[in-house]
Amino acid sequence: MSENPLARFDRAVLAAGTVFAGVKPEQFDDPTPCTEWSVRQLMNHLVGGHRQFMSMLSGGGPIDRSLDFLGADAAGAFQESAAALRELFAAEGALERPAPTPFGERPGIVLLEMRVTEMMTHGWDLARATGQSTDLDPELAEGCIGAFRALRASGRGGDMFGPEQPAPAGATAADRLAAAAGRRV
Repeated sequence: MSENPLARFDRAVLAAGTVFAGVKPEQFDDPTPCTEWSVRQLMNHLVGGHRQFMSMLSGGGPIDRSLDFLGADAAGAFQESAAALRELFAAEGALERPAPTPFGERPGIVLLEMRVTEMMTHGWDLARATGQSTDLDPELAEGCIGAFRALRASGRGGDMFGPEQPAPAGATAADRLAAAAGRRV
């Protein structure tokens, strides 16, 4: 990927943030393609993920992911946490410096790419659950498909995702990404 990694992060924030902003409070209890989470719980998972990665990048330990990270302004909480995480990624040497990941220590760029893929995948989940367009940043979504397939091929994905599903003919890149992550599209 020749694109600046921070630009990829920014594009994922824009894609997922647009979906976040389109979620209505009356949809918070609706189901999502992530069957274990409602819309609000999935939004909280994404913001909590930003907070967890902030802790990993700054040498902190695990955070309590059961906390409410959204407060009264879910879209604002997403934007604020994404901006704070981006600041850590943009720090001198952050993308090269080893940081803990679920797969052992890896350079910070690995964490950045994990966030990009998660924002794109869960952005799709939220869009699907709330009746918004799932046609999220096609070029970025296409790149994330390869990340899922590489994760599976490496054996590091474990049971985090279901088996890859078929995508219908003419599916958008984001729909194909969702299928690669095990979602039925």
